[in-house]
Amino acid sequence: MDERSAKSGEPREAVPKGRGAFALDGASQRARAAIKAAWWTAAGGVTRALAQPTRGEAKVRFEPQGPPVSAARLRRAYLAAFDKDAADVAAGLYPPAQDGLGDPAEAFRQALDVIADARAVDQRRRRGDGVEVREEPGTEAYPNYYRQNFHYQSGGWFTDASARRYEAQVEALFSGAAGAMRRRALSLLARHWRGQDQRGLKVVDLACGSGAFLADLATAFPRAAIAGLDLSRAYLAAARSRSGRGGVQANAERLPFADASLDAVTCVYLFHELPPRVRPVVAAEIARVLKPGGVLAFADSVQPIDEPDLSRLLEAFPAYFHEPYYSTYAQADLPALFGAAGLSVAGQDQAFLTKALLLEKPW
Repeated sequence: MDERSAKSGEPREAVPKGRGAFALDGASQRARAAIKAAWWTAAGGVTRALAQPTRGEAKVRFEPQGPPVSAARLRRAYLAAFDKDAADVAAGLYPPAQDGLGDPAEAFRQALDVIADARAVDQRRRRGDGVEVREEPGTEAYPNYYRQNFHYQSGGWFTDASARRYEAQVEALFSGAAGAMRRRALSLLARHWRGQDQRGLKVVDLACGSGAFLADLATAFPRAAIAGLDLSRAYLAAARSRSGRGGVQANAERLPFADASLDAVTCVYLFHELPPRVRPVVAAEIARVLKPGGVLAFADSVQPIDEPDLSRLLEAFPAYFHEPYYSTYAQADLPALFGAAGLSVAGQDQAFLTKALLLEKPW
């Protein structure tokens, strides 16, 4: 994306071409991603075969409105995520990702854990029980909208076991493409800061979860001061361990940072899990803590307006994965939402089922 299109927010037309110095890194990224994709595609297939979420009786019935999804169109969108990721590595925007399979024994353990938990997830889905965690002691102090089993996952956001399992769950769900999709936000931020001295830059990864994107940030910007923030104690502990960076437990509605104190905030897959009344509050808090000229690197689900051909898939997501606020997110005008907080779109990108925006605070 050239300088003009980055500032206008026009869609990215082409992936960058690799420089000679990083061509081998790009090839390595592509090869490791292929192995990872094959592994998590197989693991996801096993979990779906065991649970068979589209069959049998369930409290929530899915009645699609959109047209059937073309398998060829879906495959093209899926593969494009890996193509963009590898091309960005080859262009030197960021180093090869460290989210490959790594230790085969650990990858096997993670897959078995996800598969073993699949039946419990499916039982909650069939009961329509997305608030089981509200019965757990110690959750009362959290916002009511947060006290849910998002994705019908065991433990919600509250347990160490959930935090350990989460990354494997999303990779199995998205057939190994989760990391490549998230890094569309990293790509936008790396382009924006290309050639800039990282020393002195302060970045917070908002709702850092179990730390996969926080680890990407730490690898891409090793000299910057980077920390995670999450409302979950368990997930924050996992993020610290995964990334080697510090973190703070706090609510995104009341960020514990001074006005105009951060050069960048990153936010990945948070806004579709916020009620409509909370989204403007969080957007305003992000704008408050950014310095003039600071940026928000945002990534979340694509919306039907972005991918009409995949609209049926987007309709299915909240039905099968307990996403109570997703339907309002799907219709939200994100540039207007952040514009009301004083942030303007400076760049955008998307891959497979994720869209990314770079939003800038005016000087």
